[in-house]
Amino acid sequence: MSKAALVEKIADQAGLHKDDADRALKAFISVISKSLKDGVDVPLTGFGTFTIVDRAEREGRNPMTGAAITIAAKKVVKFKPGKLLKDAIG
Repeated sequence: MSKAALVEKIADQAGLHKDDADRALKAFISVISKSLKDGVDVPLTGFGTFTIVDRAEREGRNPMTGAAITIAAKKVVKFKPGKLLKDAIG
């Protein structure tokens, strides 16, 4: 689903104008991003939890040459779905 389609569905379900739904979605993304950047997990009861985890340095391969390379350690976002989301998907 594209962002435009998501905004349209939010607007329809919440009874909002598309511009208001777009601003709300942008604010939602901004708040989650800022919280994760600050090291704060974002639990959304029933939906799931966004967290930041450290990925260790690891060995990889250059797909073009096959040469061994070292992939640097970095922080990544993880999402753990909640029970309601799991049950809704089946």
